[in-house]
Amino acid sequence: MSGGGRRLTGSLRFRLLAGAAVWIALALALAGLVLSGLFRDHVARRFEAELTNHLDQLAALTELGADGVPLLRQPLSDPRFRRPLSGLYWQVGPGDTPALRSRSLWDEALALPPDEVADGDIHRHSVVGPAGRQLSVLERAVTLPNGTAPLRMAVAQDESELRAVVADFNRVLWLSLGALALALIAAAVVQVSVGLRPLVRLRAELAAVRAGRRKRFGGDSPREVQPLLDDLNALLDHSEEVVVRARLQAGNLAHALKTNLAVLANEAEGEATVRRVAEMRRHIDHHMARARAAAARGLPGVATPVADSAGALARVLEKLQGGGRGGGQGGGRVTVTVRVPREHVFAGEREDLDEMLGNLLDNAMKWAGSRVEVASRLEAGGMLAVVVDDDGPGLPADRRDAVLAPGVRLDESTPGSGLGLAVVRDVARLYGGDLRLGDSPVGGLRVELVLPAAAS
Repeated sequence: MSGGGRRLTGSLRFRLLAGAAVWIALALALAGLVLSGLFRDHVARRFEAELTNHLDQLAALTELGADGVPLLRQPLSDPRFRRPLSGLYWQVGPGDTPALRSRSLWDEALALPPDEVADGDIHRHSVVGPAGRQLSVLERAVTLPNGTAPLRMAVAQDESELRAVVADFNRVLWLSLGALALALIAAAVVQVSVGLRPLVRLRAELAAVRAGRRKRFGGDSPREVQPLLDDLNALLDHSEEVVVRARLQAGNLAHALKTNLAVLANEAEGEATVRRVAEMRRHIDHHMARARAAAARGLPGVATPVADSAGALARVLEKLQGGGRGGGQGGGRVTVTVRVPREHVFAGEREDLDEMLGNLLDNAMKWAGSRVEVASRLEAGGMLAVVVDDDGPGLPADRRDAVLAPGVRLDESTPGSGLGLAVVRDVARLYGGDLRLGDSPVGGLRVELVLPAAAS
């Protein structure tokens, strides 16, 4: 079975509609067969009752003449007996030779089979009559007053009339049942659509939770669905509580380690010990960032607008230039321009995005001549690229891999630990993204931070 066929048969809507359609078809088919059979039996009984009435009338109107030959006092009431080959016939006669017959037989006679009929009894036959038509025959033996031998009286009617009536009824019956089946299937479609609407709404709410547009599932649902929503909300609460508790414990551990490292740094006398303490602090920062990103990755309901984070960081870093921190390579003031659409949202924690963008903007402002630009674009596979450009001296292509190695410094005269870009790349990769370096169109280095985008 193809993938499309498996998806179709795996659909709950398809299963419900297919089941309803099958049962509707079976029920109506069975009802149609029963109704058709009942109508056919009813028509057959009416058909035979009509022939019996004609036979009774024939017996009542037949008498013997003075010469002992049977004759009719008056014609039978049904005019079809007087119309040639009308399909309704009668004949009377002793033995197999008719003495009287209806005008409808014209110059033919009913070929009755040899039969011994007790006086007053009715026998049924099926014979071939005029024009090769199949006839139903009722026969009775009647002994008339002053008669010496019983007369065979027979009335016959074309069976095609019975079949035509039944066929007309069946045609109307099956058309009506077909229309009823379509109406019932349409009603089933409406019923299934209405019944599954809470699940459709649940799917939309789930997408909103995953995209970070809402934190929990709504509570206005049918009683059959509400326990599921309660369990999902409880699971979200538990996941959030576990992440918060883990982050708190990791933060407490990092704070305790950093405090002791600060004491060691103050008490250290040798340069080697100071370097070791600084390296330990960098590793603590590095692995703390990785731990936060690993805990937040894929957590439902977590989303951060990139424009808010980039704008806030740009304002803070621009203010720090006037607080003694200084500007770019030329010593002048660096302007940060943010061009990020509001709809570009990162599927992760604000704290992680702030740390990654903060590292990139900090490095860009250290090396920029006078300006830094931040933009973003959507990429294939549901990814979001945040682009940071500066107009500084740039970075040769053969040295870009080295700058991403933890602890490597390309310029000892520039303040910083040298760990920033390595932390950014590691955190981005934990989220399923990456960090790319290239040439900036404004003359310096371009850094592209690729991260998962929150679903819109």
